Amino acid sequence: MTESILKVEQVSLAFGGVKALTDVSFDVKKGSVFSIIGPNGAGKTSMLNCISGRYQPNEGNVIFQGNNVTNLDPNDRADLGMGRTFQNLALFGHLSVLDNIMVGRHHLLKNNWLTGPLYWASGAQKEELEHRRIVEEVIDFLEISHIRKAVAGTLSYGLRKRVELARAMALNPKLILLDEPMAGMNLEEKEDMARYILDLNEEFDITVMMIEHDMGVVMDISHEVMVLDFGKKLISGLPDEVMADPHVKRAYLGIEDDLEEAS
Repeated sequence: MTESILKVEQVSLAFGGVKALTDVSFDVKKGSVFSIIGPNGAGKTSMLNCISGRYQPNEGNVIFQGNNVTNLDPNDRADLGMGRTFQNLALFGHLSVLDNIMVGRHHLLKNNWLTGPLYWASGAQKEELEHRRIVEEVIDFLEISHIRKAVAGTLSYGLRKRVELARAMALNPKLILLDEPMAGMNLEEKEDMARYILDLNEEFDITVMMIEHDMGVVMDISHEVMVLDFGKKLISGLPDEVMADPHVKRAYLGIEDDLEEAS
């Protein structure tokens, strides 16, 4: 895993006089699981928002698959192969699970409002069947066939998280951004989600960039970890190396002794 799928170059972001990110640079290797950790307010979600296009940084560049996407909107980034889930669920609660996941295929539709009415003659039927076939594969992969017709808003929190992951996978992404995918889950749900993330990384060849507070999960499934603190990058590297760093222990775990000995 040597080729970078994502490069973030000296990105800074401010809201008025408040600096959310300051001169942050890093690479995400193609085919890896890359995790961002840090205390609350460290700028983790702000970074994902800059990468996905919800925010535009005040300075710096976001390079995805060799393309400078800094000024592209989220839809254009999705077209290039970037998927996203959110810390706060963003499902359509009144729609079925199947319909929510089908929304993830919307940007890939070739037929439009002009050709769509010619359902049989324009190829729209064939296109819809192909999209449904792909969606059903995602549903089977995430083991949610039993709820495919259920209304999304009636599901448990853990299942809704899985449906949101399914919708992001339906985008056919090369890079998927996961914002706290295991927040609010019990131990069994976390174990399932960690398995799905590993499998989509290995079986579907999707690069994963993840924000997660569960350090056990981060250590178990990440190839590389980056630490943010007050909007600045502290360190990035192998999980064991990062967690052994005294500055990380101070910022993330509140441990002072090792830092004092190292200084």
